[in-house]
Amino acid sequence: MADRVYRLSDFDFELPSELIAQRPAPARSASRLLRVAGSALEDLDFVALPDLFAAGDVLVMNDTRVIRSRLLGRKPSGGRVELLLERILSVDEAWMQLRASHPPRVGGRIELSHAIATVLERDGRFFRLRFDAGMSLTDYLERFGEVPLPPYISRRADSNDADRYQTIYAREPGAVAAPTAGLHFDQPLLDRIRERGVAVCYLTLHVGAGTFLPVENEELSQHRMHNERFVIPESTAQAIETARAANRSIIAVGTTALRALESAAREDGAVTALAGETDLFITPGYRFRVVDRLLTNFHLPRSTLLMLVSAFAGYDAIRAAYAHAIRERYRFFSYGDAMLLEHQADA
Repeated sequence: MADRVYRLSDFDFELPSELIAQRPAPARSASRLLRVAGSALEDLDFVALPDLFAAGDVLVMNDTRVIRSRLLGRKPSGGRVELLLERILSVDEAWMQLRASHPPRVGGRIELSHAIATVLERDGRFFRLRFDAGMSLTDYLERFGEVPLPPYISRRADSNDADRYQTIYAREPGAVAAPTAGLHFDQPLLDRIRERGVAVCYLTLHVGAGTFLPVENEELSQHRMHNERFVIPESTAQAIETARAANRSIIAVGTTALRALESAAREDGAVTALAGETDLFITPGYRFRVVDRLLTNFHLPRSTLLMLVSAFAGYDAIRAAYAHAIRERYRFFSYGDAMLLEHQADA
């Protein structure tokens, strides 16, 4: 199927709205897990995950930390404005995604709680803004920003989200969306994984606001991914090379970890320590060089993430897995259930 030319409509599916998880499970590891290996499907509880690993395997997790990156304001005319951080540029400037019925022009002002933002530049859906807040933008967001829940969660963020929309190992501030595959892990589960002799390693990829942007062109080659910053430390690179030499598995926790690893890999699959940016757009036909298994949540129709998992596990396998998950009433998206995907080399 690798020679097939895929279009945006190939990644559409019907999802009952009640399957979109609006809140997390009562406990982090209390979700379900669908194991997908080609045409083979297995329904499991997430707490069974450690039993699927072997000594010498490497589990790679994204330790980015979600910052309070959503702001609500108004234009001088009274029109409502919603801002979502893309990237902080300096102590008082940032690129932000802006939603308004009539977006302000360059030079326009946005009135926020205890601050004024001025539009300096526009690039499509993104606006470069300067903030007059009497403090650094980082401090302002921490004090007045909201947890940036995805748009398909139809409620305002509450105090519980400040904890649950964050992995337990989040360390490096900079993301505007959580690496949601990691939300299922609690400390006892991580301890069990380490007890099996699995190396648990970390990298950092700061998820940007571009992750929420839809693919709008039927021709996938016309879609432009926004750059996201990543760092792969030397300890993680060394652990991966040790595992590859011993023919052990590399398991990426989330599409963000996978994209960082694949962006840093050489043609032969070797991974070295690296800090850089990636705009890697993975669609069916892509040749994976590093990752053997992928732990991930269920993704939106017509999304770049659905295209990525289809490339990794096989287009037909993912279609069948999603149909099965809908029949079996799995919970979808950020606060939903998980899948463990085996890489299919002929996908």
